[in-house]
Amino acid sequence: MTLRQFEYLVTVVDEGSFTRAAELLHVTQPALSHQIRALERTVGTPLLDRLPRGVRLTPAGRAWLPHARAALADADRATTAARRAAGLECGELRVAAVYSLTLGVLPPVLRRWRARHPDVRVRLFEHRHADELRAAMLDGLADVAVGPGPAGWPGFSVELGEEEFVVVLPPGSPHPDPVDLGDLADEGWVHYAPGNGLADVVDAACAARGFRPRAVVRTEQTAAAPVLAAAGLGPALVPRNVLPARFDGVVRRTDPPVRRRLVAYGHREPDPFTAAFVELLVEAGWGG
Repeated sequence: MTLRQFEYLVTVVDEGSFTRAAELLHVTQPALSHQIRALERTVGTPLLDRLPRGVRLTPAGRAWLPHARAALADADRATTAARRAAGLECGELRVAAVYSLTLGVLPPVLRRWRARHPDVRVRLFEHRHADELRAAMLDGLADVAVGPGPAGWPGFSVELGEEEFVVVLPPGSPHPDPVDLGDLADEGWVHYAPGNGLADVVDAACAARGFRPRAVVRTEQTAAAPVLAAAGLGPALVPRNVLPARFDGVVRRTDPPVRRRLVAYGHREPDPFTAAFVELLVEAGWGG
């Protein structure tokens, strides 16, 4: 059983195809199939079901996959640590976050990080939903995650503050500041696609005001929601931090406020690089 075999099978699962995985890994498809069957013989049970139009994990494969991802992530970190100790490189910081935070919160923090640690690479992993982010961190994907506070998290967690949400309306909107979401109950909304964690935020905020938002358009992209709202398609509830400094739409606070608690968290106690990055997040003072 080798890490290369782990990498091969994880890639097949992620790509959903032996053909695409072989192209990505720069190996022949027979060689890829041979290595995966060798892995299955070592494990003692099939890990993949081969289907006419792709592959899927067996129950044993589903149990195996998170451990394989964690092993590959640990191997990458071990290699980086060894090369850093040997003076071959200064390291890599792996940061995971939900999409909305990579638009507004992280860029200024990453800019400061780059100024202080120019030789440390940053690898950014983005996730649509807080649950996806939590699952990835349990698998050891990154050194630190930035997102909504995960319930019952077993590792370290540092409070960062609260992310404020605002309503974006088209120019000339008569609604006051702040605006009660209940006053927008009869309008068609710019909403987020299912699977985007912000869809849950919008639904919960509207439910608290006694209605379910009627979506006239749904978008996968967080940054698209305020643009569509400003174009007159309907109100959108968006994190304030994703709005550019110069924005044509009407921005209204909500009454009562809509906020989301954010934390930095990780699977194990932070190493010096990770601790320094978390310190920058805390210093940023963007919460509230």
